[in-house]
This record gives sequence, C-alpha cells and structure tokens, in this order.
Amino acid sequence: MKSDIEIAQSAQMKDIREIAAQLSIAEDDLFRYGKYKAKLPLSLLNPDRAKKSKLILVSAISPTPAGEGKTTTSIGLTQAMVKLGKKATVVLREPSLGPVFGIKGGATGGGWAQVLPMEDINLHFTGDFAAIEKAHNLLAALIDNNLQNKTNNLGIDPRTVLWKRVMDMNDRALRQIVIGLGGAGGGIPRETGFDITAASEIMAIFCLSEGLADLKRRLGNIFVGFTYDKKPVYARDLQASGAMTALLRDAIQPNLVQTLEGSPAIIHGGPFANIAQGTNSILATRMGMSLSDYVVTEAGFGFDLGAEKFFDIKCQSAGFSPSAVVLVATVRALKYHGGASLKNLKDPDPDAVARGIENMEKHLENIKLFGVPAVVALNRFSSDSEEELQVIRERCEAKGVAVYLSEVWEKGGEGALELAEAVAKMADDFDGAFRPLYDWNQPVEEKIKTIATKIYGASAIDYMPKAKRDLRKIADLGLGNLPVCIAKTQKSLSDNPALLGRPKDFIVTVREIEIAAGAGFLVPITGEIMRMPGLPEHPSAEGIDVDEKGTITGLF
Repeated sequence: MKSDIEIAQSAQMKDIREIAAQLSIAEDDLFRYGKYKAKLPLSLLNPDRAKKSKLILVSAISPTPAGEGKTTTSIGLTQAMVKLGKKATVVLREPSLGPVFGIKGGATGGGWAQVLPMEDINLHFTGDFAAIEKAHNLLAALIDNNLQNKTNNLGIDPRTVLWKRVMDMNDRALRQIVIGLGGAGGGIPRETGFDITAASEIMAIFCLSEGLADLKRRLGNIFVGFTYDKKPVYARDLQASGAMTALLRDAIQPNLVQTLEGSPAIIHGGPFANIAQGTNSILATRMGMSLSDYVVTEAGFGFDLGAEKFFDIKCQSAGFSPSAVVLVATVRALKYHGGASLKNLKDPDPDAVARGIENMEKHLENIKLFGVPAVVALNRFSSDSEEELQVIRERCEAKGVAVYLSEVWEKGGEGALELAEAVAKMADDFDGAFRPLYDWNQPVEEKIKTIATKIYGASAIDYMPKAKRDLRKIADLGLGNLPVCIAKTQKSLSDNPALLGRPKDFIVTVREIEIAAGAGFLVPITGEIMRMPGLPEHPSAEGIDVDEKGTITGLF
C-alpha cells in the first residue's frame, strides 16, 4: 500500500473556495493562502448558531509506542459523517515541527483519513507558529532590554525571571544556556534557556482567547517576575502586549483546509497536552460550530491529560458543552499496557489484551465523571485476531459502553459509517450539559487533589519544598482561583512513565507550580517534564528529502 505522503500527493484536492462553499462561506470572506488554504475572518463567528451545533470530542487511552490513531480517527469519523449527509467539520491542532522532524512524525492523520495539503500543514502552514514564536521572543527581548536600561528600568530582579525564549524545533542543546555575555553591550549575564514553541504560554493564550481584545488582555497578564522590592511585574508593565498582539493579528484567524475526501477541516493552534491544555483554539472550535451541525475535535494524549483539560479549562472558559466522547484504542496498545513487548504486538495474545484493558476501563470511568455519553472506537489493524476483539467487546458491554470498529486508515470515511451513525445519534439524543470536575474557586491544593485522585487514581499528593513556596506566592498574588493544568507524563495514568496499565496506590509528586496568568491557569509540575525535547538517535528528519521538481518525500 502507498505511504501516507504518497496517498496525500495522489489526491485531487479541491479549490479552497469549493470547501468554503460547503460551509456557506462567500469567496470574499476568505483570506487565501494559495489554492488550498485560507484564513477565516472572525466576523464569521455566530455564537447563537454555535449553540445549536453538536460538539464531539475524540480522546484515547494512555498513548503507547504502538500508536492509537486519534487524529486519523477524528478525520475518518468526520468523513463518514459527511458521507451520511451530515454537515460536519473536523477541527484539529496544528503540528509542531519538533515531532515532525523528531520521532513522532507529522500530525495530519494517516492512510485514507488525512487533512490536506499534508506537506504544508506539517511544515510552515500559514505561519501561525512563527508568529507565536516571534511574539514570545519579543517579550523576552523587552525583558532583557529593561534589565540593562538606565532610564526606563522597572527594577526587575533577573533571578526571578522565568520567561525563556522559544523555537519550534527539538534542540536539547538550548535547554539551559547563559545569555548577556560580551560586556556592557551584551546585556546582563544570566542563566536561561529555550522551550519548544508548542510549550509557550503564548500558545496557550492564543488558544484560549476569545478575540483580539481578549488576546491583548491575556498577553498583558503574563507574569514576568518580581522587582528587587518584591513587587510583581507583568507584561503590561513593559508595555509589551500591544506589539505582541500586532504580531498575532492575522494568526488568530482559524485556518480552513480539507480532508482527503474533500470535506471541511479547520486547523488552528497547537499546545502540547502534557504541559498545556492540548486542544485547538476556542476560536477554531467556535468557528466550526458556527458553520456546521457537527464538529469533531480532539484533545492531546490520553483522556487523563488533554480531555480533562478540555473539559475543565477550555469548555469552562468558552462555555462549550460536548455532546459525545469517542475513546480511541487499538488491540496493539492494549496488549502493550498488558505487558506484551513491542516486538510481539502483532502476535495474537488475548490474555495481554485482557490485562491491558484496565487502562481503557479507567478512562471510560473518567468520562462518566463528566456526565457525557461515550463510545469506544477500535482502530483496527490486520493483525488483530477475532478472539482479541471479542475480549474488548465483552469488557465494554460489561461497562455499558458500545464499541465500534474503525477502519478509516484503510477505507477512509467508508470505514467508520457505523461509528459515525452511532456517534451522531448519541450526540443528538444528549440534551444535558457536562459536569466540571471541580470549581475554579476551590483552593489550589484541593483542585490538584481532585484531578490526581479521581482522574489518575492516585492515593495522595506530595508537595516538594519549592511547590509549597509556589503555593504561598500564588496566594500572595491573588491567583488561587485559576484552574490547574497539571503537567504530567502522557505514558502513564500516574506521574511515573514506567507504570503502564492501571496503576494503583501511587503518590503524585508536585515539584513546583508555574504561574501562567496570561493563559489563565496554574501549572503544577509532576515528574520529569521536558519543555524542550531532544531528537532521537535517528530522527525523522534523516528520511525527509525533496527532488528537483520540489516534491517532498519521507514526510509522514
């Protein structure tokens, strides 16, 4: 069978004006980036229309090296809904170049369930990541300029400045650096570093903003540090928010592209879910809901990370209430959670599936906490045995959850018609609202405990000395009413990546709590979370090439 990029390059794409017409968007309302991409003006937002649209969240079990196919399922499900005559749009995050050139590869789906143009979306796209990077680094430059300025100096204590610089690339050599060398003309020497752009607070702000005015307000609220006399300093004190907003003026408009089968797709923003909220922008989701009857969206990593944050941060902030959840799993991933080795995942092993299915069951229990109906989508592989599939069917039936095969990688929308029909009916029949896990006004420690015990299954929380100091600082700044966005490994329900399946009786250790006042949340850091990933021994970049005609190969 063809590779993903070969399938994408063989597709006959429609002019973006045809895609827009499916959503009743006039040609004059498009800001086109060539023939196949366009930005959508915020004037198209229709809050009243959006309230009538059905929002469907696609999540997954805890990720494994075997893969789950959450993005592929989201795209294929949308294609299937369109085949059934539904007015549906898939709304996704933009890929980061770090994973594209690193170990994971691109994030545009796979097989016959992809978004196009695949190469553009995985590379520079419409420049949104570059704009976010520039806005972030502008604030960094203004901070360092203020440190050495004699007349326009806020008296910032450089030891309290935690704002780093960012770039959209995996580069471990930049994690910890010293800047400001070169004498008086070089600045104030201090230790700092680089994060990847998807980990920037600007990215989180970008995806939670309701428009330009809200974007500028949030940018101004970024906490920079303290002065020597212990007064807090925010980006607005540096008069930075106006120029930062100017850099993001065009980027804030959602991007319209298409699926492999020519249905609409909106792609915008890309925060990681293990350190930020892990979902596309509020504006993109609202745009999709303003223009279609069903919106299929996804949240990064497993339900314990992206989906919990989707409900407790994004939905509470924007007033969204999803009507259905699709939990994606694979036989191979369940076997891995059940103790099977990676090299043996193609071998039939119903016992390993039975052991590993505990992970899926915990995620299904977590979904019930939010009061939204759910189904399981089994992303099927040719190596899956009927006996293994039956184990999953029986366990789901015992939980009262329907399970459907998803074969969208091989068949596109045709491979998810039964799933799409069931999900659409479930969404149509649900007339309630989701239940938040916690109240934002609860004490910070209570919010952390609620997530760690109810969602992860922890028995207790241990706060390191720095985390305790951070709690006092948060209280002094009056920021205790912000939601919490826990930074945790995606590989386990716990904060230990080695604990697969459904770990129990573990303690979550909070090392520190970062303040993301602009984004409007607090970030408790657990375990060893890397904000600047490194490249693997053989990065994906080694296999990417371009011929003399400009055709890209090796991208996946």
